[in-house]
Amino acid sequence: MRAAAGIFRWRHNPLRRATDLAEAWVALVAALLLVTAAPVVGWITGTLTDESLRQSVRIQRQQRHATTATVLGPATVAGPAALDPESAAASEQRRVVAAEWTAPDGTRRTGSLTTGLRSSRTGATFTVWTDGFGRMVPRPMEPGTVRVHATLAGIGAALAFGLLVECARRIVLWRLVRRRFADLDRAWAAVGPDWGRAGAGS
Repeated sequence: MRAAAGIFRWRHNPLRRATDLAEAWVALVAALLLVTAAPVVGWITGTLTDESLRQSVRIQRQQRHATTATVLGPATVAGPAALDPESAAASEQRRVVAAEWTAPDGTRRTGSLTTGLRSSRTGATFTVWTDGFGRMVPRPMEPGTVRVHATLAGIGAALAFGLLVECARRIVLWRLVRRRFADLDRAWAAVGPDWGRAGAGS
């Protein structure tokens, strides 16, 4: 509103300079872009990110398989993590255990796994995710995590667009100020030598 009022105020002002009107127009365009274009950029970015992540989740669910691992006993060599880093259990104290699990092809596999089980007694079970060859992989991303990432991407894109608009506005304003000072220097160079002299028309 202030930008629009500035244009209306400068249109018929006898003291108006070309740079004043240009500055008001730049402010109005920047305000409109921030109000209209920034949310659109954020929404489009969030939507595209959501679609891309959901496609990745579908691929992950096709390529990764949940299976149950059985603790065989304690292990001294750290193995691949059997937990999702995004889960609450990932923050708990982890234990390295020797475990056995079944690969998608039905073969039995054994190895050292990291788990968040409170008790690593023999026979305890926990869920792990494997690829088609029975190797440990992280669990597929959850839908809630997809939504969070997409939302953050949209907000980040909107903020980045707003920052870009503001930077462009400040650059244009800086150039207008330089032009204004250059015009003032030329005007002063034209009348300065005769300033205050009698009969000089001042």
